[in-house]
Amino acid sequence: MSRLLYIKASPMGKLSYSTTVADAFVEAYKKAHPKDEVKVLDLFEGKLPEFDFLAASGKYNIMHSKPHSAEEKAAWEKVVAVIDEFKSADRYVMAVPMWNFSIPYRLKQYIDITVQPGLTFSMDEKGNYIGLVKNKPVFVVYARGGKYPAGSQQEAFDFQKKYLELILAFVGLDNIRSVVVEPTLAEGPEVAQKQKAEATEKAKGIALTF
Repeated sequence: MSRLLYIKASPMGKLSYSTTVADAFVEAYKKAHPKDEVKVLDLFEGKLPEFDFLAASGKYNIMHSKPHSAEEKAAWEKVVAVIDEFKSADRYVMAVPMWNFSIPYRLKQYIDITVQPGLTFSMDEKGNYIGLVKNKPVFVVYARGGKYPAGSQQEAFDFQKKYLELILAFVGLDNIRSVVVEPTLAEGPEVAQKQKAEATEKAKGIALTF
């Protein structure tokens, strides 16, 4: 039995294109893999731990075996708990809308919590980074109001897909498949619905062999 972690990075619920397509993927995955566990992590529900002074100083002191307060220890342990949950998954699904050409702030916070030295990445004796979360596939649904096709001038504004795939690969997750729903605004609702329907069918197909 495998464990799939479904990370939702949109607050828009059923109105979200990325969530709607990712939901369809997850439902198809469940039918194809009925014994697998699916854990849903909605980043806009609940509360992520703050990576503030207490957490940062706790991280430094604990990792370097320096004296630390109980408050620092507790703050850092909350961060580690999020990382442990992330690393416990065997597969990942992500629903990611584009916000201001990049990713939603809650997803960025989640990344800043989980990407930590010694836990999700390390460095070898030559100074090369090594990802520690390996051999786990990722499926991402991206949604954008505009169009940012490869080779176009608009592609330069895409700090959504480029950044996320870079940071995932940084921690070792380089087996990434994705679908893109675009444009969801620029060409009107009919085009948006057509793109969503096409992305949904692609996602269902990928789910069968994920």
